[in-house]
Amino acid sequence: MKVIALYPGTFDPVTNGHTDLVRRAARLFDEVIVAVAANPQKQPLFDLSERVELVRAVLADVKGVKVTGFDNLLVDCVRQHKANVILRGLRAASDFEYEFQLAGMNRRLAPEVETVFMTPSEQEMFISASLVKEIALLGGNVSDFVDARVAAAMVAKIR
Repeated sequence: MKVIALYPGTFDPVTNGHTDLVRRAARLFDEVIVAVAANPQKQPLFDLSERVELVRAVLADVKGVKVTGFDNLLVDCVRQHKANVILRGLRAASDFEYEFQLAGMNRRLAPEVETVFMTPSEQEMFISASLVKEIALLGGNVSDFVDARVAAAMVAKIR
């Protein structure tokens, strides 16, 4: 059986923590689909198509990875792409309670789909997209936290 993992998120912006997780997941699963959520409630810096294109650019060299956007229920996106795993990242214990709740709800809605948690590499563990965005909005340098193309896109967007 082919194991397809779907990694959902807003990815506003896609960070080195996200890409680290995808690169490591690509070694574990037959295919990894990075599903970029529209999520307008979060007031993203980049629109959905911009985020999809940035993620595609950053992960273009990773074999077995596809990138798509979605604006529907996560379990519907999972089924649409015939994935059987939802991949989620856990940076700290504080993430666990929320992620545990989501995993339980997703299991109730789609019992055939498993949720798998991965932690980022130690050097990426503290990075969050919202912190990176805040640093950039306040004029700080984010080049240690995101790919150079993402940093350039953030600077251009903020100007």
